Amino acid sequence: MNSVLRQQARIRQRALLLTTAALPLTGWAVHAVALHKQIADGRKDPLTGLLGRPELHTHVQRRLRRHRDGLHVLMLDGIGFKAVNDTFGHAGGDAAIQTISRRLASWSTGRRALAARLGGDEFAVSVVLDPATALSEITALREQLQQPFPFEQHTLHLGVTVGIARAADLPGEDASRILRGADTAMYKVKQGTAAFPYCATRADAYTKTVNGRRIGRPGTHLLAGAA
Repeated sequence: MNSVLRQQARIRQRALLLTTAALPLTGWAVHAVALHKQIADGRKDPLTGLLGRPELHTHVQRRLRRHRDGLHVLMLDGIGFKAVNDTFGHAGGDAAIQTISRRLASWSTGRRALAARLGGDEFAVSVVLDPATALSEITALREQLQQPFPFEQHTLHLGVTVGIARAADLPGEDASRILRGADTAMYKVKQGTAAFPYCATRADAYTKTVNGRRIGRPGTHLLAGAA
């Protein structure tokens, strides 16, 4: 009988030790979740709440593993943002950027997508779409982004240039090449050498860069001259 009691006591003691040991882990787990959220929030653009280029690159690379056939990367560049800034000041410019960001975030919700702000009036989206309807969906997105919006007592109008890179068109290429292709496609549409919707070719994905930046971006001629 005593041996039975001793065995039961040992079982209860072990259970108590396990419960006690679990408490700090539970507390740490809660802390870890909160810490992870703080880190994630710290990566977001403070003006728009969108993530940035590193998270975009990671999203593209992950989607390539399972959804290459449907993966589309969009590069977007604003048209008319400088005029808004010059006319209405930074408040007007911020309102324009926030409007575009909200519309991108809303469109991305419910899709396997990530919208990012790359800086200034430059944005990007990584999204998995049905190849049969992708271009019509992207065209509708561009129209949505270009809808006028109110600011104070005014109605502001913006344009958006969109470049597209379809991973299926770039077999074997990694995230960096696909992003470069989308960026080059956007630049061609903006310069008028290609018509929207234009999808990047392999040559676009291998466009020369200066310190990692596409030639033609502001300041790259200075970098090239200094090299």
